[in-house]
Amino acid sequence: MNLREMVAMRRDEIIKVAAQHGARNVRLFGSVVRGEADERSDVDFLVDMESGRSLLDLGGLLMDLKDVLGRDVDVVTEKGLNPRIRDRVLREAVALRGILESESGTCSRR
Repeated sequence: MNLREMVAMRRDEIIKVAAQHGARNVRLFGSVVRGEADERSDVDFLVDMESGRSLLDLGGLLMDLKDVLGRDVDVVTEKGLNPRIRDRVLREAVALRGILESESGTCSRR
């Protein structure tokens, strides 16, 4: 199973864990979305955090998602995006709820 398939298969669990940490609007970006992920790739998540949540919540989410997927993950908010890559990340981000595996090997929206 490739990384994209693993994320798709665990989508509901990822969304549930995110909600427990106050994260919503979970999106994927990076190599998984572009179809470039390999065995060394991490999974990049972009999330919106509920008001009043802290970096501790974001860190807890990162650790729990790492456990769910059994691999390294990055979790970032729009505010936390590096300005150099912000526009690209926002363009390529795909809602986790809507990912489908296409025959071309990239994620697409439902």
